[in-house]
Amino acid sequence: MPTYEYKCEKCGNIFEVFQKITDDPVKTCPECGGKVYRLISGGVGIIFKGNGFYVTDNKTNKYSEKSKSKTENSPDSTNNKAKESSVKKKS
Repeated sequence: MPTYEYKCEKCGNIFEVFQKITDDPVKTCPECGGKVYRLISGGVGIIFKGNGFYVTDNKTNKYSEKSKSKTENSPDSTNNKAKESSVKKKS
């Protein structure tokens, strides 16, 4: 559930309310009973917890070494090396 920030038009009180998205917005100030409006906050970045969301996620050294060796030994990489060497020989 998100936290919403409100400001009172009458007394200037700024307060936060932890409520569901589907809840109706707060309409009165808890301090003076004046009319309030919701502030637009800078927000907080989304935090993904767990493994595998991005390439830059922390991975174990064993995983990194295994994936590195797979790309070096793949058929595509050997074909590319052969093509590069044949191109160099022709010139």
